[in-house]
Amino acid sequence: MSPHTKAFLTAIFDAAVAAADPEMTLRQHLPAKPKGRTIVIGAGKGSAQMAAALEKVWDGPLSGLVVTRYGYGASCRFIDVVEAAHPVPDEAGLKAAARLLKTVENLSADDLVIALISGGGSALLPSPAGNLTLADEIAVNEALLASGAPIAAMNMVRKHVSAIKGGRLAAAAYPAKVVSLVVSDIPGDNPALVASGPTVPDQSTRADALAVADTYRMTLPEAVMTHLCSPAADAPLPDDARFAGNETRIIASAAVSLAAAARFAEDHGVKAVILSDSIEGEARDVGAVHAAIAREVALHDRPFQKPVLILSGGETTVTLRAKGGKGGRNSEFLLGFALGIDGIAGIEALAADTDGIDGSEDNAGAFADATSVARMQTGGIDARAMLAANNAWTAFNAVNDIFRPGPTGTNVNDLRAILVR
Repeated sequence: MSPHTKAFLTAIFDAAVAAADPEMTLRQHLPAKPKGRTIVIGAGKGSAQMAAALEKVWDGPLSGLVVTRYGYGASCRFIDVVEAAHPVPDEAGLKAAARLLKTVENLSADDLVIALISGGGSALLPSPAGNLTLADEIAVNEALLASGAPIAAMNMVRKHVSAIKGGRLAAAAYPAKVVSLVVSDIPGDNPALVASGPTVPDQSTRADALAVADTYRMTLPEAVMTHLCSPAADAPLPDDARFAGNETRIIASAAVSLAAAARFAEDHGVKAVILSDSIEGEARDVGAVHAAIAREVALHDRPFQKPVLILSGGETTVTLRAKGGKGGRNSEFLLGFALGIDGIAGIEALAADTDGIDGSEDNAGAFADATSVARMQTGGIDARAMLAANNAWTAFNAVNDIFRPGPTGTNVNDLRAILVR
């Protein structure tokens, strides 16, 4: 792929991320100032940048605490920023969750709680319910990550083994009003599923969580199964009186970012189409389907006429088939895609996570074109074998097509941009 094309696709990514810029989006969704105190809480990969932005645009005193992933911190004057592990929880996250619950204790009806919620908060807020331990919650998280379950299903399980998720953090803040400002990384933008909804309840039950575990054949610790079968796992429902005065606002989403990416392309003379902002499924399979569409455009000018930029968003999943592989859902998507367009000239693509990190390594995703598989083969890399081993990062790294923008400060899910010349 030429440096010019990589620069263009990178600019598409940058336009999508800019549309979710915390300072711009927060400014449009600020709640009214309260009579009492303003307390800020938050969790997610974008929470530190959201907190820093809120300090700039909020006209009045505030204090609080947010937790983000290691390396995703930002400088704040009044809001404490704590870093913890993602995607597997750690002791730092456990302590941060306890501090958040403490932060909202003893508030009054005159106080306001602003919750800054973004994707990644599920792992960053371990708070084992009942007699469960951090080790139990880690085991649940590892089983979920390996299961291939969609993010909505995973978060349904998480909120029923937690003392902070599923609206419980907001319930702890009662009688203060809680306004949740949410950057959505969930297909369909249900705010109760972002970060497993620490401040936003939903109608799901422990029976639903058990059904997810059964459907995806998860092996969960005995203590977790015992908990899920007991009333202690029940989460508060939306009609609970403690939530009556609360508000929830989606301030950024994949749909908005994809529209911004499309506008950027068309401003630069390239027609753009958006397939969907909520595509889910096994990453390699979704990659194969996108490859089939790109081939059809390249060879037959249907369903779109070339040149065209094909965009999509959402969150695919990866079912782990081997141990020791490196990568994430975007690189796995793209390796499946690369195999599908092998040798078809004029197709170039970028797939990346808008938070800047895809899976286990330091990249957001990767680039691919019609020569990717052949270049891998020349370097002694069997692309199909790498895909079978969940080792897509190794394959793309071998041909210098890894995409590393670094942490972006937001998280509106995956961006897939396919240019057909």
